[in-house]
Amino acid sequence: MEIRMAWGKLNPVFKDALQMRKDVFIEEQGIDPKVELDGTDEDKMHYVGYVDDEPVTTARIDMLAGNRVKIQRVATVADQRKHGYAAELIKQIIKDAKKSDVAHVELDAQLTAMDFYKELGFEPIGEPFEEAGIQHQTVRYAGK
Repeated sequence: MEIRMAWGKLNPVFKDALQMRKDVFIEEQGIDPKVELDGTDEDKMHYVGYVDDEPVTTARIDMLAGNRVKIQRVATVADQRKHGYAAELIKQIIKDAKKSDVAHVELDAQLTAMDFYKELGFEPIGEPFEEAGIQHQTVRYAGK
């Protein structure tokens, strides 16, 4: 898998990321487009994994106060799941964050994906909460 990344919205990486997010979050999971398309993409780094030049997985990152990176909007095209693409993408994001001396990498995981994130070395922090009508919990990378 080839991983490409780009800041903001004016690039082909973002266009591919946006299409996958629409397919997964809006169409498949029924999330309100106003919630998914939150107007903050311009200020984020977008990662997309490509197989044979086709986009298969995506995530965006946000730099937070305290030198933290928050991974957001992790999505994989339905027919490309169970191949390890999202795991590979997240590992690359963690690797990039470590190169930048980031203090913490965290994300708000859907509860249905908690085992996936635990396998990657994330640990839950705080209590579960609802976002966009789906139960989530914040997890922080603890290393693996």
